[in-house]
Formats: sequence, structure tokens, C-alpha cells
Amino acid sequence: MTLSQEDRAAVEAAARQIRIDTVRMVHAAACGHPGGPIGMADFMATLFLRHMNLSPETLHQPDRDRFVLGNGHTCAGYYSILSQKGLIPRDELLTFRKMGSRLQGHPHRSPDMGIDFSTGSLGNSLSVSLGMALAAKSNGWDTRVYSASSDGESQEGQIWEAATAAAHYGASNLTVLVDFNNVQIDGHMRDVMDVRDLREKYEAFGWHALDVDGHDIDAIDAALVAAREETKRPSALICHTLIGKGVSFMEDQPGWHGVAPGDEDARKALTELGIEGAELAAMMA
Repeated sequence: MTLSQEDRAAVEAAARQIRIDTVRMVHAAACGHPGGPIGMADFMATLFLRHMNLSPETLHQPDRDRFVLGNGHTCAGYYSILSQKGLIPRDELLTFRKMGSRLQGHPHRSPDMGIDFSTGSLGNSLSVSLGMALAAKSNGWDTRVYSASSDGESQEGQIWEAATAAAHYGASNLTVLVDFNNVQIDGHMRDVMDVRDLREKYEAFGWHALDVDGHDIDAIDAALVAAREETKRPSALICHTLIGKGVSFMEDQPGWHGVAPGDEDARKALTELGIEGAELAAMMA
């Protein structure tokens, strides 16, 4: 089903807001990981606005959809989209990573915010997501479980143990979206530990797998529809992204994996994202 112009505009606006919120949150905290969540913004917005039945109304329904953020260090973007869904107050975002805040530097399981699992230690996400998916099937629920992962997390052996089990048990209600940006904290992934072709790998493990332009909202949406229509196998969407997409000086720069922007860089980033004049001044106050 082709996205309507109105639906596409809503996703684009949500993705832009993720980018703006991420810059502001990491800048205010003076620590964190800006590049990853900015690069993931398009597929996170598409997933949460178009495909997950997570909302204040469904929050405590046991058979609602579930989400696990495997690359937990990218949680600034996760908190932003949860806020846009009405699950985190907007004025709480700028408490990110501060003492006493609910919004820690890696997600902490919080049922009232819709955060389904504590993450940060890379490699665990797919195993946890598989457990949720199999439990939902056992209960006869029409629940879908989504997991965000990354090319760096794919260097962990536990990912592939979980991938084996997911295919073996036919976890067709499980979809992993891999942020494939070729960047991790030590440099470019191809130089650090090349995971090679993840679509071919997942296919070899028995999954339904697709390569997707991680910045093409229509392509992401179509891939998520295809995953839902797959009734025998789990699905892996290899989302090819650019770290820091939309902020020129962050794009494809490993140095922006885990460094907070200072005042000048934050101002420049927000300007590139379309914030100017009095609104920019207020954000930088």
C-alpha cells in the first residue's frame, strides 16, 4: 500500500523532530550519542507512527506490540518518538542523562513509558525479542515484536544464536531493523570488524531478509508491510543509513558516534534542521 502524501508528511515531521530533540538532549546533557539516533530517525518514525500499536490507550494491554532497542546508546531518538506518541512529557526530554532522570543514557525498563526492556549491553536484544515473540505466539496473541539492532551489534555471537533459534521456531511475528551505517565507536565498521552482507547472512540463517534504504520512508514502510505478511519466517530489514543524516558535519563521521555537540555545533546542527530566529535563540538559551 502506497503511503498517502499526508501520512508521509507526518512521518517526515516526526523524523525531523527526532533529529532536533536528539541534538538538544545530548547538548543539554553534555554527553551521549547523537550520530546514531539522528541516522535512525526515518525508520524509527516510520515504525512507531505507521506500524506499532503502542499508544497511551494500548500501553497496558498485554497483547500490544513490543519494541527492544538493542543499540541502547541511541536512546535519545527512542525517547523522542515515545514523547511524540504521548508516552513521555515533552518537558522531560531535557532531563536526559541527568541525576534523578527517568531518561537514562541507556533505556531502563519502564512500563509507564512503554519501554519494554533495559538495554545497553550489545548482543542481548535479539534473544530478548525472540523470547517476547515466542511468548506472544504461545498466548495466541496478535502481537508483533520489533527490535532495533546495528551492524556493530551484529559482531556479537549471541545475535546469531538468537537468529538460529528464531528461524528454527518460526517466529514470524519478529522483525529486526538493523541500522547499517558502517560506523561504530572505534571507527568505520568495515575497518574494525567487517560483518559483510547482513541480508545474505540472515537469509542463510533462514530469515526473510531485505536490504532497505534507511532514509526512504516509502521503502521502509513497504518493507515493514512485507514483514507483516511473512507468515513462516522472522524478518530482518537491513536499513542502510548515514550516521548523523541531515546534519552535514556529523554525516559518516565516527567521531560523532558518542560525542556531545558544544554550543556552536548544536546551533549549527539546529540551523541545518530548519530552526532559526527566535525559536533557535529560545532553544539555545
